[in-house]
Amino acid sequence: MTYVVTDNCIKCKYMDCIEVCPVDCFYEGENMLVIHPDECIDCGVCEPECPADAIKPDTEPGLDKWLQINTEYADKWPNITAKKEPPADAKSFDGEAGKFEKYFSPEPGEGD
Repeated sequence: MTYVVTDNCIKCKYMDCIEVCPVDCFYEGENMLVIHPDECIDCGVCEPECPADAIKPDTEPGLDKWLQINTEYADKWPNITAKKEPPADAKSFDGEAGKFEKYFSPEPGEGD
């Protein structure tokens, strides 16, 4: 098992999860974060820290797509180990449906 970041992170990109991760397995895209599944130790401390409820265990049904996305982009995006401020309009996107199709960007973030 590993944890994955799902679509509700897109355009919210809260970074509370980064501060609690003991193994620094988060990677930063332009408008979301992902977890590297080979680095995640399945401790689960990040899940309750996410204000957008975007982190889930990959054992939940229907998360195969998100495991694939997290795996792919963790290899492409830079590692991030320090919390930054979320986008100013993050709350307006929290809970919006269809965020992957509307807003996902494959572009990397800045990382550390």
